[in-house]
Amino acid sequence: MLKFTPILLAVLYALVMYRFSIWRLKGELDRKSTELADPMLRTLCNRMAAALDLPRIRVHIYEVAPINGLAAPDGRIFITRGFYNAFREGKVSADELASVIAHELGHVALGHSRRRMIDFSGQNALRTAMAMVLSRFLPGIGVLIANGLTSLLAARLSRVDEYEADAYAAALLTKAGIGIAPQISLFEKLEALTQSNSGAAPAWLMSHPKTAERIATLRTLDAKWARD
Repeated sequence: MLKFTPILLAVLYALVMYRFSIWRLKGELDRKSTELADPMLRTLCNRMAAALDLPRIRVHIYEVAPINGLAAPDGRIFITRGFYNAFREGKVSADELASVIAHELGHVALGHSRRRMIDFSGQNALRTAMAMVLSRFLPGIGVLIANGLTSLLAARLSRVDEYEADAYAAALLTKAGIGIAPQISLFEKLEALTQSNSGAAPAWLMSHPKTAERIATLRTLDAKWARD
C-alpha cells in the first residue's frame, strides 16, 4: 500500500488543485472584466454569431495590460485591455481582433479551455508523483527530471490545441465573410507588437507552434477550401 501512496496523494492533489484553480480564475475574471460594448467589434461578433446560428457572442474585456485572449473554462471569451487598447490606437484592426475572438471561440467549442484546466491540475499531480518516485532513486535531480518531462508534455498538448483553434477560427471567419487574411496579418505583427508592450508575450507565442508554421497551415487550408 505504501508504494502507491505518492500516486494517491498526487490524484488527491490534482482534484483539489482543479477545484481551487477554477474558483480562483472565475473570481479573478468576475472582478476584473466588463462586457465588450464597442460597436464595430460587436458588428463583427454578430456576423460570427450568425455564421454559427447563435443569437449573440458575448465578449468581455479583462482589465490587464498584456496583449492576450482567453477562453475561460466556463465558456466565456475575453480579450485583454491591452489588446483592446492596441485596437483603439490603430495597431490592430477590427478584423484582426475578431480573429482573436474566433480563435478563443475555437478553444471553447473544441473543449480546450476546460480540458486545459484539467490538464494543468493533472500535470501538477503527475509532476508531484514523478518527483516523489524519481527522488528515491535520483536524489537531487529527480525533481528536475519530473519538471522537464511534464513541461514537454504540456508544450505538445498546447501546440495541438493551437492548430485546432486556428483551423476553427479560419473556418468561422471564412463563413462570416471576414476571411483568414486578418488571422495571418495579426500573426505577422503580434510578436513585434507584444515586445513593445512591456515585453509581455501572449499565450499564443509561449510553448506554441512557430508563427511561420501556423501561417503556412492557414494558407494551406485557404487554398484547399478555394479548390473545393
